[in-house]
Amino acid sequence: MAVDLLLGLQWGDEGKGKIVDYLTKDYNIIARFQGGPNAGHTLEFDGIKHVLHTIPSGIFHKEAINVVGNGVVIDPVIFQKELTALSKFNIDFKKNLLISRKAHIILPTHRLLDAASETSKGKAKIGSTLKGIGPTYMDKTGRNGIRIGDLELDSWKDKYRQLANKHQDLIEFYNVDVQYNLKELEHEFFEAVEAIKSLTFIDSEDYLHNAQTNNQTILAEGAQGSLLDIDFGTYPFVTSSNTTAAGACTGLGIAPNKIKDVYGIFKAYTTRVGSGPFPTELFDADGAKMAKVGNEFGATTGRPRRCGWLDLVALKYAVQVNGVTELIMMKADVLSGFKTLKVCTAYNYKGKEISHFPFNIEPENVTPIYKSFKGWQEDISSGDNFEKLPQTLKDYVAFIEESVGVKISIVSVGPDRTETILR
Repeated sequence: MAVDLLLGLQWGDEGKGKIVDYLTKDYNIIARFQGGPNAGHTLEFDGIKHVLHTIPSGIFHKEAINVVGNGVVIDPVIFQKELTALSKFNIDFKKNLLISRKAHIILPTHRLLDAASETSKGKAKIGSTLKGIGPTYMDKTGRNGIRIGDLELDSWKDKYRQLANKHQDLIEFYNVDVQYNLKELEHEFFEAVEAIKSLTFIDSEDYLHNAQTNNQTILAEGAQGSLLDIDFGTYPFVTSSNTTAAGACTGLGIAPNKIKDVYGIFKAYTTRVGSGPFPTELFDADGAKMAKVGNEFGATTGRPRRCGWLDLVALKYAVQVNGVTELIMMKADVLSGFKTLKVCTAYNYKGKEISHFPFNIEPENVTPIYKSFKGWQEDISSGDNFEKLPQTLKDYVAFIEESVGVKISIVSVGPDRTETILR
Protein backbone atom coordinates (compact mmCIF):
# COMPACT_ATOMS: atom_id res chain seq x y z
CA MET A 1 0.00 0.00 0.00
CA ALA A 2 1.39 3.38 -1.05
CA VAL A 3 1.85 6.38 1.25
CA ASP A 4 0.35 9.81 0.52
CA LEU A 5 2.05 13.04 1.61
CA LEU A 6 0.60 16.36 2.68
CA LEU A 7 2.87 19.38 2.98
CA GLY A 8 2.98 23.16 2.74
CA LEU A 9 4.20 24.93 -0.39
CA GLN A 10 4.92 28.39 0.99
CA TRP A 11 6.61 29.69 4.16
CA GLY A 12 4.40 27.63 6.45
CA ASP A 13 1.05 28.52 8.06
CA GLU A 14 -0.83 27.30 4.98
CA GLY A 15 -3.53 25.43 6.92
CA LYS A 16 -2.16 21.89 6.90
CA GLY A 17 -3.76 20.95 10.21
CA LYS A 18 -7.28 21.58 8.97
CA ILE A 19 -6.78 19.52 5.82
CA VAL A 20 -5.12 16.61 7.62
CA ASP A 21 -8.07 16.56 10.02
CA TYR A 22 -10.44 16.71 7.04
CA LEU A 23 -8.69 13.86 5.18
CA THR A 24 -8.04 11.59 8.18
CA LYS A 25 -11.29 9.68 7.65
CA ASP A 26 -9.65 8.17 4.55
CA TYR A 27 -6.52 6.92 6.36
CA ASN A 28 -5.62 4.42 9.06
CA ILE A 29 -2.40 6.19 10.10
CA ILE A 30 -1.34 9.85 10.24
CA ALA A 31 2.45 10.18 10.56
CA ARG A 32 4.29 13.43 11.26
CA PHE A 33 7.71 13.31 9.60
CA GLN A 34 9.77 16.41 10.56
CA GLY A 35 10.01 19.62 12.52
CA GLY A 36 9.25 20.31 16.13
CA PRO A 37 6.99 22.43 18.32
CA ASN A 38 7.80 25.46 16.20
CA ALA A 39 4.89 24.15 14.12
CA GLY A 40 1.37 25.29 14.89
CA HIS A 41 -1.37 23.25 13.24
CA THR A 42 -4.77 24.84 13.83
CA LEU A 43 -7.97 22.78 13.65
CA GLU A 44 -11.47 24.16 14.15
CA PHE A 45 -14.70 22.20 14.51
CA ASP A 46 -17.77 22.06 16.74
CA GLY A 47 -17.11 25.65 17.71
CA ILE A 48 -13.73 24.82 19.28
CA LYS A 49 -10.30 25.91 18.05
CA HIS A 50 -7.38 23.53 18.66
CA VAL A 51 -3.69 24.24 18.11
CA LEU A 52 -1.31 21.28 17.87
CA HIS A 53 2.48 21.62 17.88
CA THR A 54 3.90 18.09 17.81
CA ILE A 55 0.97 15.68 17.92
CA PRO A 56 -0.29 14.72 14.42
CA SER A 57 -3.50 16.39 13.27
CA GLY A 58 -5.48 13.14 13.06
CA ILE A 59 -5.61 12.82 16.85
CA PHE A 60 -9.32 13.76 17.09
CA HIS A 61 -10.36 10.71 15.05
CA LYS A 62 -10.66 7.72 17.38
CA GLU A 63 -10.04 5.20 14.60
CA ALA A 64 -6.79 6.79 13.43
CA ILE A 65 -3.32 5.89 14.70
CA ASN A 66 -1.04 8.94 15.02
CA VAL A 67 2.72 8.43 14.70
CA VAL A 68 5.41 10.96 15.63
CA GLY A 69 8.23 9.96 13.30
CA ASN A 70 11.98 9.80 13.73
CA GLY A 71 12.50 13.08 11.85
CA VAL A 72 10.60 15.04 14.50
CA VAL A 73 12.29 16.74 17.46
CA ILE A 74 10.21 16.61 20.66
CA ASP A 75 10.09 19.02 23.57
CA PRO A 76 8.67 16.92 26.44
CA VAL A 77 7.34 20.01 28.25
CA ILE A 78 5.34 21.25 25.25
CA PHE A 79 4.28 17.69 24.45
CA GLN A 80 2.92 17.20 27.96
CA LYS A 81 0.97 20.47 27.72
CA GLU A 82 -0.59 19.23 24.47
CA LEU A 83 -1.60 15.98 26.15
CA THR A 84 -3.14 17.89 29.05
CA ALA A 85 -5.11 20.16 26.71
CA LEU A 86 -6.45 17.11 24.84
CA SER A 87 -7.23 15.02 27.93
CA LYS A 88 -10.85 16.22 28.11
CA PHE A 89 -11.59 14.75 24.68
CA ASN A 90 -11.38 11.14 25.87
CA ILE A 91 -8.48 10.17 23.59
CA ASP A 92 -6.72 6.86 24.19
CA PHE A 93 -3.15 8.19 23.90
CA LYS A 94 -1.57 4.82 24.76
CA LYS A 95 -3.27 3.27 21.74
CA ASN A 96 -3.68 6.12 19.27
CA LEU A 97 -0.43 8.08 19.75
CA LEU A 98 2.86 6.33 18.99
CA ILE A 99 6.35 7.85 19.15
CA SER A 100 9.42 6.75 17.23
CA ARG A 101 12.33 5.72 19.41
CA LYS A 102 14.61 7.51 16.95
CA ALA A 103 12.97 10.93 17.41
CA HIS A 104 15.32 13.40 19.10
CA ILE A 105 14.55 15.24 22.34
CA ILE A 106 14.75 19.00 22.88
CA LEU A 107 16.46 19.74 26.18
CA PRO A 108 15.94 22.92 28.24
CA THR A 109 19.49 23.94 27.34
CA HIS A 110 18.66 23.63 23.63
CA ARG A 111 16.12 26.43 24.09
CA LEU A 112 18.68 28.51 25.97
CA LEU A 113 21.25 27.94 23.24
CA ASP A 114 18.69 29.04 20.66
CA ALA A 115 18.10 32.29 22.54
CA ALA A 116 21.83 32.93 23.00
CA SER A 117 22.58 32.29 19.34
CA GLU A 118 19.76 34.52 18.09
CA THR A 119 20.69 37.34 20.48
CA SER A 120 24.32 37.21 19.37
CA LYS A 121 23.31 37.87 15.74
CA GLY A 122 21.80 41.27 16.50
CA LYS A 123 20.16 42.77 13.42
CA ALA A 124 21.16 39.70 11.37
CA LYS A 125 18.88 37.39 13.38
CA ILE A 126 16.90 34.87 11.34
CA GLY A 127 13.64 35.09 13.29
CA SER A 128 13.92 31.84 15.25
CA THR A 129 10.89 30.75 17.27
CA LEU A 130 13.36 30.13 20.14
CA LYS A 131 11.97 26.62 20.70
CA GLY A 132 15.41 25.00 20.57
CA ILE A 133 14.78 23.41 17.18
CA GLY A 134 18.03 24.43 15.48
CA PRO A 135 20.37 23.42 18.32
CA THR A 136 18.57 20.06 18.63
CA TYR A 137 19.07 19.29 14.94
CA MET A 138 22.68 20.43 15.28
CA ASP A 139 23.21 17.87 18.03
CA LYS A 140 21.46 15.29 15.88
CA THR A 141 23.79 15.81 12.92
CA GLY A 142 26.72 16.22 15.29
CA ARG A 143 25.90 12.80 16.78
CA ASN A 144 25.45 14.18 20.27
CA GLY A 145 21.67 14.02 20.58
CA ILE A 146 19.39 12.21 23.00
CA ARG A 147 16.58 10.18 21.46
CA ILE A 148 13.25 8.91 22.75
CA GLY A 149 14.65 5.39 22.86
CA ASP A 150 17.35 6.57 25.27
CA LEU A 151 14.64 7.15 27.89
CA GLU A 152 14.28 3.39 28.16
CA LEU A 153 17.91 3.09 29.29
CA ASP A 154 18.96 3.33 32.95
CA SER A 155 21.87 5.60 32.06
CA TRP A 156 19.96 8.22 30.07
CA LYS A 157 20.23 10.91 32.78
CA ASP A 158 24.02 10.60 32.73
CA LYS A 159 23.93 11.26 29.01
CA TYR A 160 21.61 14.19 29.64
CA ARG A 161 23.93 15.74 32.22
CA GLN A 162 26.94 15.47 29.93
CA LEU A 163 25.14 17.17 27.05
CA ALA A 164 23.53 19.86 29.24
CA ASN A 165 26.95 20.76 30.70
CA LYS A 166 28.33 21.10 27.19
CA HIS A 167 25.43 23.41 26.28
CA GLN A 168 26.11 25.64 29.30
CA ASP A 169 29.71 26.06 28.17
CA LEU A 170 28.46 27.09 24.72
CA ILE A 171 26.00 29.58 26.19
CA GLU A 172 28.85 31.24 28.08
CA PHE A 173 30.88 31.33 24.87
CA TYR A 174 28.20 33.47 23.18
CA ASN A 175 28.76 36.08 25.88
CA VAL A 176 25.23 37.51 25.75
CA ASP A 177 22.71 38.30 28.47
CA VAL A 178 20.44 35.22 28.71
CA GLN A 179 18.81 34.91 32.11
CA TYR A 180 17.67 31.47 33.26
CA ASN A 181 17.23 29.14 36.21
CA LEU A 182 18.27 25.73 34.93
CA LYS A 183 17.12 23.86 38.06
CA GLU A 184 13.56 25.12 37.56
CA LEU A 185 13.65 24.29 33.86
CA GLU A 186 15.01 20.81 34.58
CA HIS A 187 12.36 20.10 37.21
CA GLU A 188 9.63 20.81 34.64
CA PHE A 189 11.53 18.86 31.99
CA PHE A 190 11.98 15.67 34.03
CA GLU A 191 8.32 15.70 35.08
CA ALA A 192 7.31 15.96 31.43
CA VAL A 193 9.67 13.12 30.48
CA GLU A 194 7.88 10.84 32.94
CA ALA A 195 4.56 11.71 31.27
CA ILE A 196 5.96 10.87 27.84
CA LYS A 197 7.33 7.55 29.14
CA SER A 198 3.74 6.50 29.79
CA LEU A 199 3.09 6.52 26.03
CA THR A 200 3.93 3.83 23.49
CA PHE A 201 7.38 3.94 21.85
CA ILE A 202 7.87 2.12 18.55
CA ASP A 203 10.50 1.36 15.94
CA SER A 204 8.50 3.46 13.51
CA GLU A 205 10.20 2.42 10.27
CA ASP A 206 9.34 -1.23 11.02
CA TYR A 207 5.85 -0.31 12.20
CA LEU A 208 5.07 1.63 9.03
CA HIS A 209 6.58 -1.07 6.81
CA ASN A 210 4.30 -3.65 8.40
CA ALA A 211 1.35 -1.30 8.06
CA GLN A 212 1.99 -0.99 4.33
CA THR A 213 2.34 -4.77 4.00
CA ASN A 214 -1.04 -5.15 5.72
CA ASN A 215 -2.66 -2.68 3.29
CA GLN A 216 -3.19 0.09 5.82
CA THR A 217 -3.49 3.59 4.43
CA ILE A 218 -0.92 6.17 5.59
CA LEU A 219 -0.87 9.96 5.30
CA ALA A 220 2.48 11.59 6.05
CA GLU A 221 2.03 15.06 7.55
CA GLY A 222 4.65 17.77 7.17
CA ALA A 223 5.23 20.92 9.20
CA GLN A 224 6.35 24.44 8.21
CA GLY A 225 6.55 24.96 4.42
CA SER A 226 8.68 24.09 1.41
CA LEU A 227 10.25 27.56 1.23
CA LEU A 228 11.60 26.94 4.75
CA ASP A 229 13.36 23.71 3.74
CA ILE A 230 16.97 23.58 4.95
CA ASP A 231 18.19 22.71 1.42
CA PHE A 232 15.63 24.30 -0.91
CA GLY A 233 14.24 27.17 1.12
CA THR A 234 15.31 30.82 1.37
CA TYR A 235 18.50 30.02 3.29
CA PRO A 236 19.55 31.05 5.90
CA PHE A 237 16.03 32.17 6.81
CA VAL A 238 14.78 28.60 6.98
CA THR A 239 14.01 25.88 9.49
CA SER A 240 16.45 23.09 10.37
CA SER A 241 14.76 20.13 8.70
CA ASN A 242 13.67 18.96 5.24
CA THR A 243 10.10 20.21 4.89
CA THR A 244 9.80 18.95 1.31
CA ALA A 245 8.59 15.53 0.15
CA ALA A 246 12.06 14.01 0.52
CA GLY A 247 11.80 14.65 4.26
CA ALA A 248 9.03 12.06 4.52
CA CYS A 249 11.43 9.34 3.40
CA THR A 250 14.16 10.23 5.88
CA GLY A 251 11.72 11.30 8.60
CA LEU A 252 9.66 8.09 8.58
CA GLY A 253 11.80 5.46 6.90
CA ILE A 254 9.50 5.22 3.88
CA ALA A 255 11.03 4.20 0.56
CA PRO A 256 10.67 6.77 -2.25
CA ASN A 257 8.91 4.27 -4.51
CA LYS A 258 6.16 3.85 -1.91
CA ILE A 259 4.98 7.45 -2.21
CA LYS A 260 1.85 7.92 -4.30
CA ASP A 261 -0.08 11.20 -4.04
CA VAL A 262 1.55 14.42 -2.85
CA TYR A 263 -0.97 16.99 -1.64
CA GLY A 264 0.46 20.50 -1.72
CA ILE A 265 -1.25 23.21 0.34
CA PHE A 266 -1.02 26.93 -0.34
CA LYS A 267 -2.90 30.07 0.58
CA ALA A 268 -4.74 32.11 -2.03
CA TYR A 269 -2.20 34.78 -1.12
CA THR A 270 1.19 34.56 0.61
CA THR A 271 2.35 35.03 4.21
CA ARG A 272 5.61 34.78 6.08
CA VAL A 273 6.55 34.89 9.77
CA GLY A 274 9.91 36.18 10.94
CA SER A 275 12.83 37.47 8.91
CA GLY A 276 13.81 36.72 5.33
CA PRO A 277 13.10 37.87 1.76
CA PHE A 278 9.49 38.05 0.57
CA PRO A 279 9.17 39.49 -2.97
CA THR A 280 5.39 40.03 -3.00
CA GLU A 281 5.11 41.45 0.53
CA LEU A 282 2.65 44.32 0.85
CA PHE A 283 3.11 47.37 3.07
CA ASP A 284 -0.15 49.08 2.10
CA ALA A 285 -3.85 48.87 2.92
CA ASP A 286 -4.24 45.63 0.95
CA GLY A 287 -1.61 43.90 3.08
CA ALA A 288 -3.17 45.22 6.28
CA LYS A 289 -6.59 43.98 5.14
CA MET A 290 -5.26 40.49 4.41
CA ALA A 291 -3.68 40.33 7.86
CA LYS A 292 -6.83 41.51 9.63
CA VAL A 293 -9.38 39.40 7.73
CA GLY A 294 -7.12 36.35 7.68
CA ASN A 295 -6.27 36.71 11.38
CA GLU A 296 -2.64 36.35 10.38
CA PHE A 297 -0.83 35.67 13.62
CA GLY A 298 1.52 32.73 14.21
CA ALA A 299 -0.26 29.78 15.87
CA THR A 300 2.89 28.96 17.85
CA THR A 301 4.44 32.37 18.57
CA GLY A 302 1.57 34.81 18.14
CA ARG A 303 3.81 36.94 15.93
CA PRO A 304 2.04 38.88 13.15
CA ARG A 305 2.48 37.35 9.72
CA ARG A 306 3.72 39.44 6.83
CA CYS A 307 1.21 39.34 3.95
CA GLY A 308 1.47 39.68 0.18
CA TRP A 309 0.07 38.63 -3.17
CA LEU A 310 0.31 35.06 -4.41
CA ASP A 311 3.77 34.29 -5.79
CA LEU A 312 3.41 31.81 -8.66
CA VAL A 313 7.16 31.66 -9.28
CA ALA A 314 7.70 30.33 -5.76
CA LEU A 315 4.60 28.12 -5.91
CA LYS A 316 5.64 26.48 -9.16
CA TYR A 317 9.11 25.88 -7.71
CA ALA A 318 7.62 24.16 -4.67
CA VAL A 319 5.35 22.05 -6.87
CA GLN A 320 8.34 20.88 -8.90
CA VAL A 321 10.59 20.11 -5.92
CA ASN A 322 7.87 18.09 -4.20
CA GLY A 323 6.33 16.36 -7.20
CA VAL A 324 2.90 17.63 -6.18
CA THR A 325 0.00 15.69 -7.69
CA GLU A 326 -2.90 17.69 -6.22
CA LEU A 327 -3.16 21.26 -4.96
CA ILE A 328 -5.27 22.52 -2.07
CA MET A 329 -6.00 26.24 -1.90
CA MET A 330 -6.67 27.73 1.53
CA LYS A 331 -8.24 30.99 2.70
CA ALA A 332 -9.96 31.93 -0.54
CA ASP A 333 -12.55 33.67 1.65
CA VAL A 334 -9.95 36.17 2.88
CA LEU A 335 -9.68 37.69 -0.60
CA SER A 336 -13.43 38.47 -0.75
CA GLY A 337 -13.94 42.22 -1.04
CA PHE A 338 -10.76 43.08 -2.95
CA LYS A 339 -11.59 45.00 -6.14
CA THR A 340 -8.34 43.91 -7.78
CA LEU A 341 -6.11 40.92 -7.09
CA LYS A 342 -2.54 40.55 -8.24
CA VAL A 343 -0.48 37.45 -8.90
CA CYS A 344 3.29 37.41 -9.36
CA THR A 345 3.97 35.53 -12.61
CA ALA A 346 7.69 36.26 -13.05
CA TYR A 347 10.61 38.12 -11.47
CA ASN A 348 12.73 40.95 -12.75
CA TYR A 349 16.04 39.46 -11.63
CA LYS A 350 19.00 41.84 -11.97
CA GLY A 351 17.32 43.50 -14.95
CA LYS A 352 16.28 40.28 -16.68
CA GLU A 353 12.83 38.67 -16.63
CA ILE A 354 12.91 35.11 -15.29
CA SER A 355 10.19 32.62 -14.42
CA HIS A 356 12.23 30.26 -12.20
CA PHE A 357 13.08 30.58 -8.50
CA PRO A 358 16.68 31.89 -8.32
CA PHE A 359 19.42 31.36 -5.75
CA ASN A 360 18.81 34.77 -4.16
CA ILE A 361 15.47 36.59 -3.91
CA GLU A 362 16.62 39.50 -1.77
CA PRO A 363 14.87 42.79 -2.77
CA GLU A 364 18.03 44.26 -4.30
CA ASN A 365 17.99 41.42 -6.83
CA VAL A 366 14.30 40.62 -7.36
CA THR A 367 11.24 42.69 -8.27
CA PRO A 368 7.93 40.86 -8.84
CA ILE A 369 6.11 41.12 -12.16
CA TYR A 370 2.34 41.03 -11.66
CA LYS A 371 -0.78 40.06 -13.56
CA SER A 372 -3.99 41.67 -12.32
CA PHE A 373 -7.36 40.00 -11.83
CA LYS A 374 -10.82 41.29 -11.02
CA GLY A 375 -11.76 40.35 -7.46
CA TRP A 376 -15.06 39.13 -6.02
CA GLN A 377 -17.23 40.91 -3.49
CA GLU A 378 -19.43 38.01 -2.34
CA ASP A 379 -19.06 36.29 1.05
CA ILE A 380 -18.11 32.76 0.02
CA SER A 381 -17.62 31.26 3.50
CA SER A 382 -20.93 29.40 3.36
CA GLY A 383 -20.23 27.92 -0.07
CA ASP A 384 -20.41 24.16 -0.56
CA ASN A 385 -20.30 23.87 -4.36
CA PHE A 386 -17.42 25.08 -6.52
CA GLU A 387 -19.66 25.84 -9.49
CA LYS A 388 -21.70 28.25 -7.38
CA LEU A 389 -18.66 30.31 -6.45
CA PRO A 390 -18.13 33.72 -8.15
CA GLN A 391 -16.84 33.44 -11.71
CA THR A 392 -13.92 35.72 -10.86
CA LEU A 393 -12.79 33.25 -8.18
CA LYS A 394 -13.15 30.34 -10.60
CA ASP A 395 -11.05 32.28 -13.13
CA TYR A 396 -8.42 32.86 -10.44
CA VAL A 397 -8.30 29.12 -9.67
CA ALA A 398 -8.12 28.22 -13.38
CA PHE A 399 -5.18 30.58 -13.94
CA ILE A 400 -3.23 29.09 -11.06
CA GLU A 401 -3.87 25.55 -12.31
CA GLU A 402 -2.77 26.45 -15.83
CA SER A 403 0.36 28.19 -14.56
CA VAL A 404 1.64 25.35 -12.36
CA GLY A 405 0.18 22.42 -14.29
CA VAL A 406 -1.56 20.78 -11.33
CA LYS A 407 -5.27 20.63 -10.46
CA ILE A 408 -6.65 22.36 -7.36
CA SER A 409 -8.82 19.61 -5.88
CA ILE A 410 -9.91 21.41 -2.68
CA VAL A 411 -10.79 25.06 -2.03
CA SER A 412 -11.08 26.11 1.60
CA VAL A 413 -13.50 28.97 2.30
CA GLY A 414 -13.19 29.17 6.09
CA PRO A 415 -11.38 27.74 9.13
CA ASP A 416 -13.98 25.15 10.12
CA ARG A 417 -13.64 21.62 8.76
CA THR A 418 -17.11 22.03 7.17
CA GLU A 419 -16.00 25.07 5.15
CA THR A 420 -14.19 22.93 2.59
CA ILE A 421 -15.18 22.52 -1.06
CA LEU A 422 -14.20 19.40 -3.02
CA ARG A 423 -13.89 19.65 -6.79
